[in-house]
Amino acid sequence: MTQLDLTLNLDLPASQSKPFDVVGVGENSLDFVTVTENWPVADTKAALRELAITPGGQVATALVACARLGWRARYVGAFGDDDWGRQVQGALAAEGVEVTAFCRIGVRNRVAVVIVDETGRRAILERRDPRLDLADDEVAGHVSQSARILLVDATDVPAATRAARAARAGGVPVILDVERRVSGLDDLLSTSDVIIAPGRFVSDETGEASISEGLAALERRFGPALIVATLGPEGSLALCCGVEIATPAAAVSVVDTTGAGDAFRGGFAAGWLRMGVGARVEALLEYANAVAALNCRAVGAQTALPTGPELDRFLGM
Repeated sequence: MTQLDLTLNLDLPASQSKPFDVVGVGENSLDFVTVTENWPVADTKAALRELAITPGGQVATALVACARLGWRARYVGAFGDDDWGRQVQGALAAEGVEVTAFCRIGVRNRVAVVIVDETGRRAILERRDPRLDLADDEVAGHVSQSARILLVDATDVPAATRAARAARAGGVPVILDVERRVSGLDDLLSTSDVIIAPGRFVSDETGEASISEGLAALERRFGPALIVATLGPEGSLALCCGVEIATPAAAVSVVDTTGAGDAFRGGFAAGWLRMGVGARVEALLEYANAVAALNCRAVGAQTALPTGPELDRFLGM
């Protein structure tokens, strides 16, 4: 079998059988994005070229990507009862994402301060009150089964794992967005059909000398249908049925890489919904890489997420 022959052999429920195309359980955020000409140096002052206050968060951003590409999206997560939380909820609703909100009284919403320099590289300072954690029984099983794809991150592992198990029990495939090692992660990894992680996670989690060897180790250990390492400007490297697929990043003028990985996950889900059962893995990864690249055109995690016509023109479809 060659890279060109590989297909994602997972069933997708029929569109008419579900009220949503994709349901996401995970993180949302309000991001304070600061743009400087040069990287900050201790004990000095520097010009602030731009300050943008924009919505973000792993799963929230991925779902906005899906919604802009024309898919029915539902977000499930916890919000603070402050202006920040209301702002993020409102932004999701404005994008056409159905919101199932667990509001935490007297709690600040999750926020992040993002420092971006003129090259587009960034550093993130984040704060999430532990009272925003979802309990494992807060997301009802029928919620996980209300879509054709379930997307979860590893922000609240017990809740994500329970949601993933309910989805798979109802014939709904699960995409996992994982960034770092947290307690209970093995069960979640074992309950996911598609795992998408940054390259550094693959290296740190396995201790292998290369991303290629790390992907192989994770495939042997957890048995996903597909595992993908996102590699920033180098694109992505995936493993499916023991075959590697290297996909280059799409070429754009980079302004800010915030949310690029989240856009990749949303693009992957949207591409899978578009291409359907038996989708070519190579085509799915090209689609996801294009969404991630286009999202780097402007400041903020969600600002430049493409619409369907924009993406089609970019890909020549």
